[in-house]
Amino acid sequence: MTEKPAPLLIKRYASRRLYNTETSDYVTLEDISGFIRDGREVQIVDLKTGDDLTRQYLLQIIAEHESRGESVLPVDVLNDLVRSYMGGGASVVPQFLQASFEMLRDGQSKVMENMTAINPMAKMPGFEMMQAQQEAFMKAMTGGLSSGWTGGAADASDAKDDGEDLDAIKKQLAELQDKLSKMS
Repeated sequence: MTEKPAPLLIKRYASRRLYNTETSDYVTLEDISGFIRDGREVQIVDLKTGDDLTRQYLLQIIAEHESRGESVLPVDVLNDLVRSYMGGGASVVPQFLQASFEMLRDGQSKVMENMTAINPMAKMPGFEMMQAQQEAFMKAMTGGLSSGWTGGAADASDAKDDGEDLDAIKKQLAELQDKLSKMS
């Protein structure tokens, strides 16, 4: 069984500024939201009292996204959450939500594993070559935009090489399409 890495520790100072202890710099709620989207667990504690403020800040992140029109939760779910907080006795909603999200995460990771492990295209002869050609094609198509394009000031030999590369890619793509149609 793999151990979960320690959460990223964020300390809140008396000035309410948030301090990332890993990178030794101040962060915003948007930064924390980004850490979470990237799969990091975070823990936010008050520097002076040591109180865990994580829940409060996570709710604040959700509230800010909702206020910007980025609906995270449907109104019915929000109503049910409020009811679970206001109802007497222990609510099963928190445990249900936690189990649901764990199942969702597990399902997503299994789908991704299956996509890479059982991908029928990956077993097809020439798949690696097709991937390399696709990368070369994309590089050729976007190279001018991402690597200092000068508006067509490239010399004629570069244009000739690019044209030959594109012709070779077209030919290989046509061959692969023929192979795929014969497999069907």
